[in-house]
Formats: sequence, structure tokens, C-alpha cells
Amino acid sequence: MWGITEIFIALVVSLLTLQFLKLQWMRTQLPPGPVPLPIIGNLWLLDFKLRRETLSKLTSVYGNIYTLWMGQTPLVVLNGYKAVKDGIVTHSEEVSGRPLTPFYRDMMGIFLTNGHTWKQQRRFGMTIIRNLALGKNNLEHQIQTEACHLVDIFTNTKGKPFDPHTSIVHAIANIICAVVFGHCFSSEDESFSKLIKAIYSVIYFQGTIWGRLYDAFPWLMHHLPGPHQEVFAHNDFMHRLVMKEVQAHERQNTGDPQDFIDFYLAQITKTKDDPTSTFNKENMVQTVVDLLLGGTETTSTTLLWALLYMVQYPEIQEKVQREIEAVLEPSHVISYEDRKKLPYTNAVIHEALRYSNVTSVGVPRQCLRSTTLLGFHIKKGTLVLPNLHSVVYDTEHWATPWKFNPDHFLDMDGNFVNKEAFLPFSAGHRVCLGERMARIELFIFFTSLLRAFTFQLPEGVKEINLEYILGAILQPHPYKLCAIPR
Repeated sequence: MWGITEIFIALVVSLLTLQFLKLQWMRTQLPPGPVPLPIIGNLWLLDFKLRRETLSKLTSVYGNIYTLWMGQTPLVVLNGYKAVKDGIVTHSEEVSGRPLTPFYRDMMGIFLTNGHTWKQQRRFGMTIIRNLALGKNNLEHQIQTEACHLVDIFTNTKGKPFDPHTSIVHAIANIICAVVFGHCFSSEDESFSKLIKAIYSVIYFQGTIWGRLYDAFPWLMHHLPGPHQEVFAHNDFMHRLVMKEVQAHERQNTGDPQDFIDFYLAQITKTKDDPTSTFNKENMVQTVVDLLLGGTETTSTTLLWALLYMVQYPEIQEKVQREIEAVLEPSHVISYEDRKKLPYTNAVIHEALRYSNVTSVGVPRQCLRSTTLLGFHIKKGTLVLPNLHSVVYDTEHWATPWKFNPDHFLDMDGNFVNKEAFLPFSAGHRVCLGERMARIELFIFFTSLLRAFTFQLPEGVKEINLEYILGAILQPHPYKLCAIPR
């Protein structure tokens, strides 16, 4: 006669066995991959993290398209330029969905959604940012101003060791603030400091153990204390700050739009009688918050990596400086157009983007309708991860992918060349909204700093830590350098 304990154990074993058999049947409908376990899938194999190194190892076993199980949810991973291009360019429309984790769902990001609202908001956002960047050249002027200000800050260090992180983040953040608000903040402004802290908190939370716990048990975590509650408080602060700016714009409306909020308010008025319109104050506030989040950390982090590489490779830094000296007058205000005259400098910036690859493996997508990728039938609703890291490190397209090598972007005559496998901003329907702005920022800031300074390690420091801090964006470990005036 079995007791309660034996019956319970038998029930659990039976349920796990049924779950295991169900997973094995489901595997036959998907690309190959490691055998998933009941409940945890392949998470144990991944050490509960989507690290790019682990994905690369699995590619050598299962090929350029394989399936990982994130618990009970299958994730089809695309690796290498050919596979990723098939997913996000050739089948861009079919694989343009964005699955929302519980955390980001509760944050209510417009550009992380799908459907009519996302398409309308994104199309409008791209148009306005393009107009602000090209129409009156205001954006480039603002970037030049912030770059000069950053040079002044570095000059005041008088060649002594300092951490460039805060000043770089403030400079980049002020540019997106100028785009959306029409004005910048003083570095001493309390609201600006809170905004920077809020952006950092929201961006990096998902990469923490608390972020994974929230996504695993959202209802429970929502009612428990912890760091996640502070993140939501930061999110509330950003929404209040943006609403305050919107109200100020409404009071000062001149009829001549100067920034993103101005254009959006005009669009609300223009489409107020259109039943298909998604333009309203709630979506405007969320869109501006999305732009603040997306326009700060990625660019500032890439610039921090670029300076670290210049310290690591002084011969490359010297070659950049010689090119700048030979082409640009000392009094010349650096513009994005100058990249055409500075092919080596431009190549170094592109290589910093490729080599650092701060977005790591990229963001998962979702099939909006059934499709075929590399010969495999992928059903509607399936999650797909275009592994961007595998593209910018694809051995078929890069001569020395694991080495910092500006020659990747130069031809035999030293002319700059674009590479089709250069996709740090992704591609297709989900290409980065701020790609052009980021390119302008990186070129003007990097070139301005390299013209003004030679960057060195502090005296006595012999080694550079080039390992990254794992998170939604891959940051370098905190470091100090010396900016020696030239």
C-alpha cells in the first residue's frame, strides 16, 4: 500500500516525464538544438544568461540556426551574417514583432510594442529626428557645442587621472534632451542628475538577478519590496519630468516647432479627428521616455570603449592624430561631413562600434506570421534572436574578428569602405531609430577628443581590463585615464 509521500513522488515524476516527452515532440517542429529539461529548458546550459560566448559555442555544434528553450519557451537563434540577414532583412516584415518581457510590459515602452501603434509612432519619430538632424542643422550644432564643452572638462583635469564616465554620459544625455525638450541641462541641475540615474537604473535592471526574478514571477514580485520597486519609481520620475516639459511647451507654443515635443503636439492637433490616430499625450510622454532611454547609454558606452581602445593601442591613437592634424586646421569646427576627409579616423570609430558591440546579442523578435528561415519552417508567435554579435564577429566577413583592427573598414589604398556585415544598429523594420544621430555624435566627439588630447594610463597602471560588465548594454569596468593636452 503506497503512502502519501510515494503517491506525491510518483505524480511529480509522471508530470515531469509527460513534460519531457511533450518538449521532445515540440522539438521536431523547430530547428535543432540542445535537449531541453522540464521546467528549466536549456537555462542550466546557459547559466541562466544569454552570453554571446555561449551562443558562439553552440553554433559550432548545431549550426547557424538552432533552438534554445528559455524555460518552456523556444527561442530560435540566428547566427552569422547569412542567417541574420535572412531573418531581419529578407523576412523583415514577418520577423518584426517584439516580445515583451513582464518587466518591459509593465514599463509600457512604445518602441517595444507591435502593430499599428508602433508603426505609426516609429514612422513619425524617424521623420522628426531626421528633420531635426538635417533640416536646420540644429542637431549637429548641439553636438559640436557639447563636444567643445567636454573638451573643456577634460582640459580642467590638467593631465591628472580621472574617470571620464560621468562627463561623457552627461554630454550625450544633453544632446537627446535638446532633441526632445529643446534645451539642455546644467550638470548641477538636480532633475538632470535624477534623470541620468533613472536612465541607468531602467537600462541595467533587466540584466540583474532581480530582473530575471521579476520576469519569472511578475505578479509576486510586483507585491514584494526590492530594487525593482526603485526602478519603477525612477520610471515614474521620468514620466513626470517629461509631462512637466510638455506642459511648459503648451504654454509657450509659438506655432514654429523647434523640438520633438513641439512637433508631437502639432501632430496631436493635426490628427485629432482621425479615428486611426495614436497620437495623444500618453503616447507622447512614453515615446519621449523611450528616446531618452535609447539615446543615452549606448552612445556614451561606445565612446567609453573607444577611449579605452586608444589607451590600449597607442599606435592607432597616434595614427588618428596624425591624420586629423594633416587634414583639419586647429580652429576648424569638426562636422560630420569631415568623415569623408578622415578615412582612418572613421574606420577606427566603426571598428570601436564593431569590436565593443555594446548591445551584445541584440534583442529578441517575434514572428508576426509563419515564415521560412534558412529552410526551417518557423510558426507565427515563435521568438527569434538575431545574434548581432555573431554578425560583427563573422569569420567569413572579417579578417581578424577577435582583434581590434581598423583595416576592416579600409581598402588597399586606405579609403574607407562600408561592410555589409556591419550591423551594430541592427537592420530591417527594427533598425535603431537613432542610428544617424549616434553616428554623428560618435564621430564629432571622438575626433574632437583625439585632436585635443593624447590618452594614457595613469602612472603605475600597467594593465587594462577589457572585460565587459554583463547587462542590457555591455559596459567597460570603471577606469581612469589621463588626458594629456596636445
